[in-house]
Amino acid sequence: MSALRETTLVHLRREKDWLMLHRIKKNKDVNAGKWIGVGGHLETGETPEECAIRETFEETGLKIHSLVFRGTVDFYNDGDFDDERIYIYTSEDFEGELKDCNEGELAWIPEDQVLSLNLWEGDPVFLKPLLEGRSGFHFELHYRGDRLAKTVVHENGK
Repeated sequence: MSALRETTLVHLRREKDWLMLHRIKKNKDVNAGKWIGVGGHLETGETPEECAIRETFEETGLKIHSLVFRGTVDFYNDGDFDDERIYIYTSEDFEGELKDCNEGELAWIPEDQVLSLNLWEGDPVFLKPLLEGRSGFHFELHYRGDRLAKTVVHENGK
């Protein structure tokens, strides 16, 4: 098994709303049509926290003041997509005005509607603990193409 590509995923929260990105603007987008949080790939020498802050600003125009690390999700695929480790964060401590995003449409979604969006099949596995305010999780999501084939839950985030 090759090394996992490292990425971040940030869910910004404002009262009872979550900022979600509807991926509808890029050509050849693995997330096309899906709703996801903001984030992206770690650059050389960058920590996950630095990446999360940078990517959030680049995609939204919002400056994060503090992050809460929630857990990791390892995403494995049968060859259609790269395997990756996703560092999951939330933040309620940010400022600025939303800007247009070249990757999709940003929208504040009521938290009770997040799970009804067009998500990756495995996303509720980590979104449910986030909605409950939990941290310290580590999941493996194994896909065949775009279908979830297996979920592994690691106890205590290990």
